[in-house]
Amino acid sequence: MENKIILVTGGTGLVGKAIEKTINNDSRSDEKWIFVGSKDADLTNKESTQELFKKYKPTHVIHLAAMVGGLYHNMAHNLDFLRKNIHMNDNVLQTAHENNVVKVISCLSTCIFPDKTTYPIDETMIHNGPPHSSNYGYSYAKRLIDVSNRGYFEQHSRIYTSVIPCNVFGPYDNFNEKSSHVIPGLMRKLYDLMQQQQQDNSEDKIFTVLGSGKPLRQFIYSLDLAKLFIWVLREYNSVEPIILSVDESQEVTIAQVAQSIANAFDFKGNIIFDVNAADGQYKKTASNLKLRSYLPDFKFTNFNDAIKETVDWYRVNYHEARN
Repeated sequence: MENKIILVTGGTGLVGKAIEKTINNDSRSDEKWIFVGSKDADLTNKESTQELFKKYKPTHVIHLAAMVGGLYHNMAHNLDFLRKNIHMNDNVLQTAHENNVVKVISCLSTCIFPDKTTYPIDETMIHNGPPHSSNYGYSYAKRLIDVSNRGYFEQHSRIYTSVIPCNVFGPYDNFNEKSSHVIPGLMRKLYDLMQQQQQDNSEDKIFTVLGSGKPLRQFIYSLDLAKLFIWVLREYNSVEPIILSVDESQEVTIAQVAQSIANAFDFKGNIIFDVNAADGQYKKTASNLKLRSYLPDFKFTNFNDAIKETVDWYRVNYHEARN
């Protein structure tokens, strides 16, 4: 095949930066990678999207750009999540088709699955019922990508596909406590708490985590996910979505997450849980059997090691991080 020109939307964010770092260590002469962010184009606007494609002339697209946020941000802005993501996704897929892009890989999330379901969830269950009420806007917008991909295949024979990661974390995440996901939000909260205690010379060291700490989650390190994205680009040629998740045995509670973060920061105080705050879904356990059928020997980074690497990066890059 001719040389690939791979455009990565959302290329300045958590997963985009991880792909960029990974590809720098795994470059191929027949691939040119272009990473763009929100400053390069407004993907909710069709003309802006068309200009972006006209400028770079991609043959392949990894579509990471999205309006994203944690539980409480979703709960307060479901309409915004729905509308902005629908516009963005439709513009990217249709513009890719109009420019004869060979392959588009869009990024979904395990949170889009039905609220009431059996576990583990797998790729066949995306549309089997309403998503959790806390994030229905984001979920329905992301589900429509799968619907669109099938349409582009049936009408135009396009291999536009999607991947479904479990919860992602790592360097370059969004650490704004009001809009972030759970891991970066807790990292930011504990970092600020320890800085304040140091200034006050305080003995009262309490790290408060919202919710009961009991919900279960699977977390994937961004650098592991980056390797899997590159594999999908190069090797996976189906419109059917594929879950990119750690094994079910690697599921952890939010309490375990908080403890791991505290250990990485060498926090010596107490962790308490505010049980009056919402927990969200209790679990979203995903099966990676389909992924394992292709990559049975893929090694995921140990969770505590990945947390420590992320905390160390955050400490060094606090003033440049998305706070």
